Amino acid sequence: MTAVDGFPPLDAGIGAERREFAEELRALFLGLGRSAEEFAVRRGLDPEVVAGYLAAARVPPWEFVEALLDAVHGSAPDPGVRARLCRSRMAALRVSRSVGRAVCQLEGQLHAAEREIRQAEECAEQAGRALAELAAAGPADPGRAELLAEEYDRAREQSARAGARRTLLRRQIALVEGQQGTSAAPPAPTGVEPGDGPPPKILLVDDRPENLVVLEALLGPHGHQLVPATSGPAALRALMEPDGYAAILLDVQMPGMDGYETAAHIRSRARTRDIPIVFVTAMGSEPDHAARAYAAGAADFLPKPVDPWAVRAKVASFVELHRERRAGA
Repeated sequence: MTAVDGFPPLDAGIGAERREFAEELRALFLGLGRSAEEFAVRRGLDPEVVAGYLAAARVPPWEFVEALLDAVHGSAPDPGVRARLCRSRMAALRVSRSVGRAVCQLEGQLHAAEREIRQAEECAEQAGRALAELAAAGPADPGRAELLAEEYDRAREQSARAGARRTLLRRQIALVEGQQGTSAAPPAPTGVEPGDGPPPKILLVDDRPENLVVLEALLGPHGHQLVPATSGPAALRALMEPDGYAAILLDVQMPGMDGYETAAHIRSRARTRDIPIVFVTAMGSEPDHAARAYAAGAADFLPKPVDPWAVRAKVASFVELHRERRAGA
């Protein structure tokens, strides 16, 4: 990606709607007077992702469009411009409606992970700077130094966890976007080839049988061995033989032992603590809910109602990782 007069070429074969939206994004960057790569770096975004937006290979989340509008027009852009871009973006998504919602959902999670990385790195930098200043000031205050060291370690760990989620989400987006523009949902890639051994197991935990039926219908045709459980205790019983599990899809709101408590029990067991947990929640993807899910040991989460493409992509990514671990064992 180069300067504003050197945009990446538009993807061949794109429809008029996606081409028109990409051209509008390019016009915004021309008004910004700054390279797309510089904008990406300043916003903490992957320049290759932004290049994909400008090439019409991907439809960006609205959060990205608003950030670009704010950069070009300030905090109060012309409402007509905003409305036109919103309509244009929705038209571009409708062309790839089978995957558009999933892409936006996953990219929203990706941007949240990138924000968390930036915030954690800033906290680590501040703690490290305070430690250095404390040491330079003379005899160190042991208590203060210990607190700062702990703060630094926590921030670095948080950054590492968010970085792992960012890598995972990029993989999931790639799985979905491989099908962008299709009208029917083909089988999601699982990374499993014939002769690779028994199919990976996916534990599905939800107290409502109808929700389990939906998940089984979405994932059943794709080579997974699905293990349903209708409660936290039933999930723990299913994990008495934990070998072969690639992931656990765990409902949060269940009577008795809820998803958070169930996750805590899973994490407390040496043989199950490394099985990735994907919280499935109707509580939305607001930062407080997401933070609680990750603090409880979730590797990922899915908002309800679940999007078929997002479910398949998330499970497929964990199955691929499971296969890679199995091959490296």
